[in-house]
Amino acid sequence: MNLSDSRTASQPPRRISAMEAVLAHLRDAIERGEYAIGDKLPSEAELCRTLEISRPVLREALRALQTMGLTVSKTGKGTFVVANAVEDPTFGDYAASDLLEVRRHVEIPVAGYAARRRTPENLDHLAHLLDRMERETDTTAWVAMDTLFHLAVAEAAQNPVFRRVIEEIRDALARQSAFLNELGGRREQSNREHRAIVEALIDGSEHDAVEAMSHHLDRVETTLTDIVRPSRTGTDTPTEGEPQA
Repeated sequence: MNLSDSRTASQPPRRISAMEAVLAHLRDAIERGEYAIGDKLPSEAELCRTLEISRPVLREALRALQTMGLTVSKTGKGTFVVANAVEDPTFGDYAASDLLEVRRHVEIPVAGYAARRRTPENLDHLAHLLDRMERETDTTAWVAMDTLFHLAVAEAAQNPVFRRVIEEIRDALARQSAFLNELGGRREQSNREHRAIVEALIDGSEHDAVEAMSHHLDRVETTLTDIVRPSRTGTDTPTEGEPQA
């Protein structure tokens, strides 16, 4: 999968995390029919024992299965299979396809307006935020700043309606960002894409800002597609000691 700034450069195989390996194992079992629609997955204790993993790792994988629309978790009852194929992940109240469609229609022109209307204060805020994101190593903190970044671009467009729209989808953006980082290794690429957006705003180039935001959303879509419909070529490498999917 190509997540490089260059639209043609290749990306070396990425070592997958324990959570990704568990997710792949459970997803494959569901898609193969080992767990059929309506079936209840084994208990957390049983899965942890069988897969030799910690409960936090398992719970992250179960949350990802639910986001993908394959399962639902019922308090006090367990996790049940509701689909045998991933169609359209859901982030909060919004399907991924709906969210991306709106983002393209809003955030791309917003970037162009921001390049024309941004103030020195807007640029200072964006540059400071980007510097913090590039230094941040904690995923949860980075995701919070990711949503702030997109709000800050909307603010730079000097139209309060744009900010209100981004505020409305802010929770979904955060959920999507966390999902892409956990399963798609997006953080470093996102930082570079954000840097290109900020540089275009600094230059006051409407064309470059629109192009940079378009490229950013293209990469988001590509990563989502790779997660929803992964190749079965075995290019990802599990880290040592992780369950094999």
